[in-house]
Amino acid sequence: MNFETKTAVVVGASRGIGRAVAERFARAGANVVVVSRTQSELLELEYQLNTEGYTNVLALVADAESESDMQTVAAEAQQRFGSIDYLIHSAGAGILKPFNELNLADLDLLLGANLRTAFNVFQAVLPVMQEQKAGRVVAFPGILGKAPMAQASIYCAAKYGLSGMVKCLAQEYKRYGVRFTLMHLGGVDSDFWNDITMRVQRDKMLTVDAAADAAFFAATQEGEGVMAEIVLMPENHQLI
Repeated sequence: MNFETKTAVVVGASRGIGRAVAERFARAGANVVVVSRTQSELLELEYQLNTEGYTNVLALVADAESESDMQTVAAEAQQRFGSIDYLIHSAGAGILKPFNELNLADLDLLLGANLRTAFNVFQAVLPVMQEQKAGRVVAFPGILGKAPMAQASIYCAAKYGLSGMVKCLAQEYKRYGVRFTLMHLGGVDSDFWNDITMRVQRDKMLTVDAAADAAFFAATQEGEGVMAEIVLMPENHQLI
């Protein structure tokens, strides 16, 4: 596929899966808009890709919890590159701990990081795709947006909410040629686990590269089919 006229917006691009997906789009020849709150990591990614010879990269420091920031991202992406063909929304946050240790601040944090961000990003980008009558959207509710787990009550609530939102949007926007994919990835060895106190075997998890390969594959599939959901689990933790 020729990506030279295509533009990918990657929200949550400064690290982890988002960064790896942004790298794949850049190396495929697409225009890439990388978005994150973390300026230093974002500029480092832009510099890395530029030094590799991929200069069609626009780095925008923005907070996905801000409606105005996301409207600005959509406008600047269109102004620079003329279209938004792919949206990769990988921003989010997680808290895993027993229910009786949670508080309202935890609830607000997870709803903001996982639901408010998605709402703002979709409201900014989907009108562009609707006008184009084409677009691909990939979101990352993870496996906890599909299956429950102990000590993940409000994280699951937020991620189930993201899954529900995307499923409804798929019904609303299919008439405009916009396709949606939910990535239910289970156990990815990313920075997510750095501050989690629950005992886990990170060496048994999926790599970030494996997760990014799956997301890029889902986003760029051609033909009449829609890859609506991908469930990718480590071999030792399969869910069917």
